[in-house]
Amino acid sequence: MAHPLMPKAKAVWLVDNTTLTFEQVADFCGLHELEVQAIADGEVAGGMQGLDPVAAGEVTMEEIERCQADPAAQMQMAKVSIPQPRAKPKGARYTPVSKRQDRPNAIAWLVKNYPELSDAQISKLIGTTKPTIGAVRDRSHWNTPNIKPQNPVGLGLCKGDDLEKAVALARARAGTVHTPGAATAPDGVLTPADTAPAEEAPAEDAPAEPEEPPAPWELHSHKTEPADG
Repeated sequence: MAHPLMPKAKAVWLVDNTTLTFEQVADFCGLHELEVQAIADGEVAGGMQGLDPVAAGEVTMEEIERCQADPAAQMQMAKVSIPQPRAKPKGARYTPVSKRQDRPNAIAWLVKNYPELSDAQISKLIGTTKPTIGAVRDRSHWNTPNIKPQNPVGLGLCKGDDLEKAVALARARAGTVHTPGAATAPDGVLTPADTAPAEEAPAEDAPAEPEEPPAPWELHSHKTEPADG
């Protein structure tokens, strides 16, 4: 059960302005019943100014009157009618200033290896803008002669898991098959040799086993007997 803010100040007000039992006040404010009794006796929170939970919108006067009529009832918090702030949607990934100069290289790598990635996906991955992506695509970027495709994972601009998820989503939309190993190409550019299956090395001929020398009785059996003369 949720409890009001500043529970002791609310308990002081309820004790002074209502006929609720100590148990009801303690249950509503999240305090111990003996602590509420000490507040009523002036032993705790002496001099503390009470706060009206009705004015704060935490309980209605009808709910207080209902519980005053029934000492066994428990007071319930009022439903919040104040509009709650909406969660701010996540924008583009923040890129540290020291790594922003590497973004054109990462864009060139993504465009070269994953042309199916949309500009929105690339922008979200490495925290860049669509005009920058377009300038790198059509080679109109001011630093085009110095742009070298580099893996954004190796540059620290995004995580490998995020890249794989974005690629899988783009491949699913395009209906193509994912090229294994593309996200971890060491030099940032895939070549035909990277995707070709490895050739099996030819098996070497096993060395011939040495022949064992014949046994002594085999030597005697091969001796020719002298002819009768």
